[in-house]
Amino acid sequence: MSPRRRKAEDADVFAALVRVMHRRGPAELTLREIAAEAGVTAGALVQRFGSKRALLLAHARHASATVDIGVAVVERRTPSPLKALRSVTAVHAQLAGSPRAALRNLAYLHNDLADPVLRVHLLRLWRAARAHYEHLLADAVAAGELRADTNVPALARSIEVTLNGSFLGWALYQKGAAAEWLRDDLDATLRPYLARRKSGVRGR
Repeated sequence: MSPRRRKAEDADVFAALVRVMHRRGPAELTLREIAAEAGVTAGALVQRFGSKRALLLAHARHASATVDIGVAVVERRTPSPLKALRSVTAVHAQLAGSPRAALRNLAYLHNDLADPVLRVHLLRLWRAARAHYEHLLADAVAAGELRADTNVPALARSIEVTLNGSFLGWALYQKGAAAEWLRDDLDATLRPYLARRKSGVRGR
């Protein structure tokens, strides 16, 4: 008999949860499948977290505190802040690997918005993401990639709206790859603020 894993760290359980969420919608999500994915028993998860909702809340707290939603993206080092900003589209694109995957993630978003506690953590996560956009945009202004008169907070909000709206748009139209759809929409938002052509932002 192979030895059963004695205990999984919370991070391992959260990673297993996200992998199962990529395969199952909210109504199909079970502690049994999450436990199997993490290599522990369902009873162990109940003992640690109490319930499926409690596990979702624990993961939401972790994600909002660390800005880690469990989506693995290979980050390439680049001296260009705008190229780094464009790479954030990869996170959204992974959540839309297929139309069905996008619908599942929208269903989880609906659940988060409908649950007052989950919504608090979602709001904290989105605010952290917008702060990240502001940081990259400020660096892009300093590097001469964006115009010096760029309103960084306003543009960061526009980027937040663009990425989330683009995700929903692709889920509706389902044309081409989500990654390209997201990059094109982000580029269109950034284009009026460019200070020079060699910015890593493509034309249409």
